[in-house]
Amino acid sequence: MRIAVGSENPVKREATERATAALNATVATEAVDSGVSEQPMTDAETRKGARNRAERALAAGDYDLGVGLEGGVTSLDDDLLLTMWAAVTDGETVGVGGGPRLLLPDEIAERVRAGEELGPVMDDVVGAENVARANGAAGVLTGDLVNRESALRHALAGALGPFVTDYY
Repeated sequence: MRIAVGSENPVKREATERATAALNATVATEAVDSGVSEQPMTDAETRKGARNRAERALAAGDYDLGVGLEGGVTSLDDDLLLTMWAAVTDGETVGVGGGPRLLLPDEIAERVRAGEELGPVMDDVVGAENVARANGAAGVLTGDLVNRESALRHALAGALGPFVTDYY
């Protein structure tokens, strides 16, 4: 089985490889556009980005499945939460799954609400570069109890449901 993940981010590739290890799949990356803003601000926009990436990754080559992984934020009451969505498609069926939601600290939430992207904000807060290509905001905010790869992997595991069970 050949799977394309719609991103060249190594964390997204690793999450896909780990989530699909039991399928004996070969995972490739395809640089595709999410079709949503750089900083998705709602669950709906983040899910749409994941689905767009999955569809575009599948269309980019000779693949059995396309995978889209998208991180964003969502408001709940007065809080802003980090959220992750995954989508998988074979061109006919689409599976969707969500990852954990993590409350963003006030300082970070205020900057994101003001229009900054979460990735560069996290880089600034921790004094590092490319946090999104490492443990991610999830890892920073949980002391690596959950990191970006594991959060994306669990979202993807949920999205794989229609392809690994008969319940859908």
